[in-house]
Amino acid sequence: MSSQILLSFCTELASVKDAGGLQYILKQYLKQLLGIKGYSLSIRNFTDNTYIPFLHDLPNNPKVLPYPEPTASLLRSDNPIVLPSSSFWRIGIRLHVAGDPVGFLLINTETIDQRLLKGVSAQISIAISNALHIKEIERQKDEIRRHKKYDLPEEPPPCDNNLELIGAGPEMQKIHQAIDQVAFSDSSVLIMGETGTGKELIAASIHTHSNRKDKRIIKVNCAALPADLVESELFGHEKGSFTGAIDRKIGKFELANNSTLFLDEIGELPPDLQVKLLRAIQEREIERIGGKKTIKVDVRIIAATNRDLQKEVSEGRFRGDLFYRLNVFPIFVPALRDRLEDIPLLVNHFIKKLAAKTGKNGTGISVKALNQLIKHNWPGNIRELENCIERSLLMSPQPVIEQVELPSFRGLLSRTLSQAPLDKSLRDNERDHIIAILRKCHGKVGGTGGAAEILDVNTSTLNSKMRKLGIKRGRFITQTEHE
Repeated sequence: MSSQILLSFCTELASVKDAGGLQYILKQYLKQLLGIKGYSLSIRNFTDNTYIPFLHDLPNNPKVLPYPEPTASLLRSDNPIVLPSSSFWRIGIRLHVAGDPVGFLLINTETIDQRLLKGVSAQISIAISNALHIKEIERQKDEIRRHKKYDLPEEPPPCDNNLELIGAGPEMQKIHQAIDQVAFSDSSVLIMGETGTGKELIAASIHTHSNRKDKRIIKVNCAALPADLVESELFGHEKGSFTGAIDRKIGKFELANNSTLFLDEIGELPPDLQVKLLRAIQEREIERIGGKKTIKVDVRIIAATNRDLQKEVSEGRFRGDLFYRLNVFPIFVPALRDRLEDIPLLVNHFIKKLAAKTGKNGTGISVKALNQLIKHNWPGNIRELENCIERSLLMSPQPVIEQVELPSFRGLLSRTLSQAPLDKSLRDNERDHIIAILRKCHGKVGGTGGAAEILDVNTSTLNSKMRKLGIKRGRFITQTEHE
């Protein structure tokens, strides 16, 4: 009978992979196999070379110490030793593998087959060693998985296009090819794409590789200008031409003479200004406000928009003749979610770019964190990705980004929009939504946590929109202070 028990014990012990399995087998077999009243098993903590409780089975006796400290003689001996008669534990044996201690076993019995005890102890020692090694292997694998750094690809070498245009996927190759085709001409270019896709960078790249590159590109954000100042900003004004015109002002068209004029968010231009812009492009001449003479200009126009201008034309909000003047060479910029293969390159670029700004010497990103980025929808596109990398660098205690800090307000915004009343105009709903976000941000418009970041628009664009909708941020600050 004892032979069968010993065989079963050894067979099951050989399959042990963790501490739980070892404890189960010892509880099943040890007392029956050795014919003892109780036992106590402690295992070695290899970190500080101490012994920690592992398992015991003994009578319910409050005077018995289940895990006593081992004696020096016990830890030196290769054979079972008899413990002091005053102790509940009568026999102890060191557990070791090839002389390296892994623990010790104490038992309560008057007599025992020492040969059997040594054989059983040897099997337990091997099982403990295996379980500890498996645990350590799993820990190291988890550590590797957790800290594994994604080997970010290097940015491609300089080509004929602007280095800021990061990306090697098929969609970006089309952009590079389009820039090469149009850069050396004077044709108008219309760049279309969602907010944050890099339209301004494409405009700058076209200018940099054009015959006008020796003069700086002049940029105008049409959405950021108040309606009553757009004409003055574009065409300039003479002194005294209107209240507040205390000096002559040179407009952007004159400043861009023999250079490039970039009109960002052209879809926001008021209808009356669209007519004047069309005339300036067609006739290649302008008049300052209050001026009496025309001024010839040689300006190359590049415009950008996140609107569907063809739809705007069909619905009467944008002049068709101006659209066709601008749309000589259209370039469509894909959203980041349509070029996910470029995310590793972009991440590498932003980690290097933001090192000085954040004061963090980032070296890379883990596979887990990169997968988080690839799975994200990126409604704010590349601008959102750059902000995310900056935030993650600031939050990361290590040079390698282990976890990315993705925005948590998307669900809130979708719920807010889905709850908008159906009997309100688009303008009213837009106004109410901006007010709700401003209230949530306590009137903060720009910067981290500001309304512009949550709404995923430029701060200047939001300020312009607020002026058009008659929203004053001051009252939200006041409300917050009174609260």
